[in-house]
Amino acid sequence: MAKYILKRVGYAVVTLFVLVTLTFFMMRLLPGDPFTGEKQLPEKTMAALNAKYGLDKPQAVQYIMYLGNCLHGDLGLSLNTNRPVTTIIGEAFTYSFDLGIRAVLLAFVAGVLLGTLAAIKRGRPADTICMLIALIGVSVPSFIVASVLQYFLGLQLYYAMGRTVHIFAVTGWDGFNSKILPVFALAFGSLAQISRLMRTSMLDVLGQDYIKTAKAKGLSQRAIIWRHAIRNAIMPVVTVLGPITASVLTGGFVVESVFAVPGLGQYFVRSIQNRDYTMISGTTIFYGAFLIIANLVVDLAYGLIDPRVKLEEG
Repeated sequence: MAKYILKRVGYAVVTLFVLVTLTFFMMRLLPGDPFTGEKQLPEKTMAALNAKYGLDKPQAVQYIMYLGNCLHGDLGLSLNTNRPVTTIIGEAFTYSFDLGIRAVLLAFVAGVLLGTLAAIKRGRPADTICMLIALIGVSVPSFIVASVLQYFLGLQLYYAMGRTVHIFAVTGWDGFNSKILPVFALAFGSLAQISRLMRTSMLDVLGQDYIKTAKAKGLSQRAIIWRHAIRNAIMPVVTVLGPITASVLTGGFVVESVFAVPGLGQYFVRSIQNRDYTMISGTTIFYGAFLIIANLVVDLAYGLIDPRVKLEEG
């Protein structure tokens, strides 16, 4: 186990190094510079700004200095706000994480339940309804789901109730009613993927010999499903939790914009538009590290969920 963990950590470090390097050089291929807006700044002002943030040095020197700062946990100052990038990430990610973790939990629980129900009721109306929901979730982008929910449940329902009760808030992140729509909009696509995968896996498990033996012994369907089938059928779902977490977090940028959630997404999008090099690098490194750790946790969880899985070298 120790060798496996060390090996995975080594891969994670190499991945982060490659990510930092590619981000650092590729974002400098963007036309313009961080200080050029609608009005051209005087040359002296531009020179002073470039010197302050070290942009007057050769790119190789900037790269080595940035790597050294990253090793000490210093992601630099935002070129647009002049605030430490780590401070901005610490303040904004609390909202993004709150939104993301709610969406992942909703997608996982609802997806497993819908997939299990569809497998048990195969060929029946319940199966058709569950798979229709999954098909819509896979086909429709999250920003369209967010806009539809905003319009019908946020606005039209409010007007239909005589503008007296606002059940679902359409913007912000300051109350329970403001969190329902963005969480569902962000979770819907992942929920659909999990339900389709869970249905396929459950159908395969229900056809295994040990399930037939359990039925022959007289066990109830509930006992067979909850004690024997789900534990094995859920393994493929656990496998994709890492990529799904990644898609939920990155997809949260759009949902945060639609619902005006004050999360990290707004800073990331704005930093690209403004060519804020340090903010782009900082958020990329942060999300990269977060997702690598999430995938590592999923890998280690295999052995806890299924004792047959052994973490061995090679």
